[in-house]
Amino acid sequence: MKYMLMMHAPGKVAYQVASWAKQDLQAHMAFMGNLAKKLKASGEWADGQGLAGPDQAVIVRAGKDGRPVTDGVFPESKEFLAGFWIVEVPNAARAYEIAAEASAAPGAGGAPLNMAIEVREVQCAPPEVE
Repeated sequence: MKYMLMMHAPGKVAYQVASWAKQDLQAHMAFMGNLAKKLKASGEWADGQGLAGPDQAVIVRAGKDGRPVTDGVFPESKEFLAGFWIVEVPNAARAYEIAAEASAAPGAGGAPLNMAIEVREVQCAPPEVE
């Protein structure tokens, strides 16, 4: 089963890394890199990326003529999607374990960030639709 783990950060927390001490940023990036290596080694990794900040987010809808209509940017968001992982695991319990590990990534001063990680199963289209 595939699950998407979405890291939600409060306000601009994840994008304040520029103000962190160099060793804190290095520890955070090492943690994320090691998590990716661990998931790849176990065969559970499908994909994962960090995302640009909310100050670059734009919502797009189709206008009446089908052309894109944009809204945004949203730099004052209460929370924002900071990054994601797609994992392939046997059950939701394992996805929750990985999410908890990711949530504990170190932040400034080495304290765990404990960011919310939303876990959702990736749905497949029924065979007759594919």
